[in-house]
Amino acid sequence: MMKKIILFFLLLSPFLVSAQNADSLWFVNNYVKQEVTIPMRDGVKLFTAIYTPKDQSEKHPILIERSPYSSAPYGKSYYPFWKTHQLQYAKEGYILVSQDVRGRWMSEGEFMDVRPFNPNKKTKKDIDEASDAYDSIDWLVKNLANNNGNVGVMGTSYLGFYSNMASLSGHPALKAVSPQAPVTDWFVGDDFHHNGVFFQMDAFDFYFGGGFGQPHPKPTPFPAKTYNYPLHDNYEFYLRAATLANLTKLVGDSLVFWNQMMNHPNRDAFWQARNARVGVKDVKPAMLVVGGEFDAEDCFGAWNLYQALVKQSPATNSRLVMGPWYHGEWDNNDGTHHGNIQFGSNTSKWYADNVEIPFFNYYLKGKGSVDSISKATIYFTGENKWRHLPQWPPADLAATPAYLEPQGKLTFSALGTDKTSADSYISDPAKPVPYDEGVHFNRTRKYMSNDQRFATRRPDVLSYQSDILDKDLTLGGPVIADLMVSLSNTDADFIVKVIDVYPDNGSYNDINIYAEEDQTGPYPMGGYQGLVRAETFRGKYRNSYEKPEPFVPNQPTEVKFTLPDVAHAFKKGHRIMIQVQSTWFPLTDRNPQQFLDIYHAKESDFVKETISIYHEQSKIILPVLK
Repeated sequence: MMKKIILFFLLLSPFLVSAQNADSLWFVNNYVKQEVTIPMRDGVKLFTAIYTPKDQSEKHPILIERSPYSSAPYGKSYYPFWKTHQLQYAKEGYILVSQDVRGRWMSEGEFMDVRPFNPNKKTKKDIDEASDAYDSIDWLVKNLANNNGNVGVMGTSYLGFYSNMASLSGHPALKAVSPQAPVTDWFVGDDFHHNGVFFQMDAFDFYFGGGFGQPHPKPTPFPAKTYNYPLHDNYEFYLRAATLANLTKLVGDSLVFWNQMMNHPNRDAFWQARNARVGVKDVKPAMLVVGGEFDAEDCFGAWNLYQALVKQSPATNSRLVMGPWYHGEWDNNDGTHHGNIQFGSNTSKWYADNVEIPFFNYYLKGKGSVDSISKATIYFTGENKWRHLPQWPPADLAATPAYLEPQGKLTFSALGTDKTSADSYISDPAKPVPYDEGVHFNRTRKYMSNDQRFATRRPDVLSYQSDILDKDLTLGGPVIADLMVSLSNTDADFIVKVIDVYPDNGSYNDINIYAEEDQTGPYPMGGYQGLVRAETFRGKYRNSYEKPEPFVPNQPTEVKFTLPDVAHAFKKGHRIMIQVQSTWFPLTDRNPQQFLDIYHAKESDFVKETISIYHEQSKIILPVLK
């Protein structure tokens, strides 16, 4: 029987391969590729790959991605647009353009990470990413035959930053821009810092492990060298590394931005100039800001860039889309689940078909309508449905405090607890709380929704749980952590988690609970403690990111900070849990728990600390929708 099955698939395989290659063959047969170098105003030339439809019966819009990650493949090979929903733009007849940004890969010039926007350019030497976008658009419109004069720019993550900068270029041909998971503020919320806490694993692996920070002294099609990790357990690797100073020794002097991060520990002028939300004023093109609610890299960027546009550029036609996605999942046509959490439909395909492609078609081709695309198209997990809202946060939001009470209770009305009542735990940097259960080499993206029972069982994690909900409770907007704490030393980090606790016998996975312990298959969801949102905060920045302050030992002190927005329904029969802890390793660096420059701390500087969280004075303010 097995031989017959194998023979069947061998006979079928040519047809499967043919089906898989059909889209690529269509694209190659219907598009022409050319490679050019486009001169910038200061004489620097940027490598640009252009894919133009062979169809000459109509004029075509131009859609650009500007990237620091390479416009490869170079030469005659074609970029595989057919692997994502971008193939639909080819079917619509777009001219597709990919460009290496200044100083990266095959482009000339000097690369600068998150190059600051300069709104006051005076000479041709005053350049930024907005001016490079302007010059590129201008050349393309003037030199590409059969273009219709309408240009769009889109891109995810770092490309989202370049998209945002393009929107500030002011070029009249630029009609629509979509920054997706955009890098906006690398000190407060994206990628490498969250509220001043250094995300060491992502930063080290990106700049050194993956080779991004290696210098490009001249144009090259070849990738930079990468780091050969001696240990494939990231928790153990960073624990043995012990300090950021030791990681810097591994990095050496050649990685410019890593060393700049090490020498700008506070939010000084260096970081303030790299806040991409500053300057988003009088933005002319229509904006479609997109992000993922489970985005481990850039959850902060989309929410906050959209808010900046609404406040600073109110006349701009701005829209926000937030789906239940990891980083870039909206582009891969498989938005059916995140980790163990199932959505029951393909949210990525729905987004592409109903939002992104109609958006660009309308503004660049004059095709269709955008009337059905709301100002805020937000997917609410838990209830698993899209909500189409006239604004974000929703107008019917009620900021509702949930109090941390004795015996691990979370209540929506204060119990009148003694103000001296508190829970305490010992935070030991030598035994930090892992950010996720299990052994990992790469940082898992699933931690954003994974089961938190492993953390609940630790003595250095405080857990507060509500009664069983007798009706659905839906959150929509920012969560505010307002903690009253005291420390035995002079600094600490605070990680606050919002968790959806499933019913003990509840599960949408049909599993055999009596199966052998080594079974593989669906995860047991009964009692699941699914992470909805978590964020960290470095205590010394409680009053200012620019001027950190030590804690006075054993003196009650307020620590208040905002978590990224939440769109989630806690269903009837579930519970809400809040967790508080002070390490989240190796996702974040360890705080020595003394007031000092953590980037140059010695191993001997890391000490244990007793941390107290005062009942009732500590509360989590939830954005409850009426």
